[in-house]
Amino acid sequence: MHPSLYRTVVSEFMLQQTQVKTMLPYYHRWLERFPDFETLARAPAEDVLKNWEGLGYYSRARNFHKLAQAYVQLTEKPQTAAAWRELPGIGPYTSAAISSIAQGHPAAVVDGNVVRILARLTHDERTFKNNGEAVKALTETAQALLAPKNPGDHNQAMMELGATICLKRKPLCTICPVVKFCGAAAHGEPEALPNIQRKATEKISVDRLWIEQAGKLLLHKIPDDAPQLAGQYELPRADSLAIQTEALTPLTTRTRSITHRRITERIYKLSAPAVSLEDCAEKNLHWIPFNKLAQITLSGPHRRWIHELLDEA
Repeated sequence: MHPSLYRTVVSEFMLQQTQVKTMLPYYHRWLERFPDFETLARAPAEDVLKNWEGLGYYSRARNFHKLAQAYVQLTEKPQTAAAWRELPGIGPYTSAAISSIAQGHPAAVVDGNVVRILARLTHDERTFKNNGEAVKALTETAQALLAPKNPGDHNQAMMELGATICLKRKPLCTICPVVKFCGAAAHGEPEALPNIQRKATEKISVDRLWIEQAGKLLLHKIPDDAPQLAGQYELPRADSLAIQTEALTPLTTRTRSITHRRITERIYKLSAPAVSLEDCAEKNLHWIPFNKLAQITLSGPHRRWIHELLDEA
């Protein structure tokens, strides 16, 4: 096995919807705990999620775990993008990145950054319903431009160009190494491309509860079979306990964005008697000692908010 193959797979899973500067500390910590496919395949799911904590999009961690378990069972290891796509959690982009960078297979990567570069270079004024449609439409162009002798270097250069120079807003055309080939720059309108229809921002409000007693905090554990954030802990929702918050003053208000959703979360402090033992059993609520919080997997924003509130107390 090429010594960089596993590390390439780790980085590609972590870089999905995550910036490099955010990913790097997690990447190094991950390699210390799971240095190869075999170690990852043997690890308990809870351990895998705990070491992913803070990166978000936890389905990536679960898929990577399944991938490692499938990979170690293979007699013939994947060498091409098509072969990698047969494994769990691997799509067209990830398969092209892994096979080209670690194995020299001539497959072009196409993501939002590459779409932006190609649409501008070719002055492609088509309107795409979404990013997926744009990726599909420009994949043939990306493959045609690929440097077959150095596909990994070519793909990484495209990723870097899109991430640092051919930006969505205010692209740095004056220092772009391919500006003389760029149709959008020649027309003086690089920011107008690609023309992708964006979903309207959806605003969501959630009321959460901060309930503590005897050095413990009440948290809700998301069911293990939930489609998102399975097995993780969060502050309980007020509506799940039929708690009315209209007359209350929030302890704090926090906001976060997930894709096109803008979520406002208000956290209200209540006394412990507001929750019964029956509620805890029925609603999957757990009293977690404050000194044990580091041992459970909290959703990223909630871990940050809980620590901030504890620091302010």
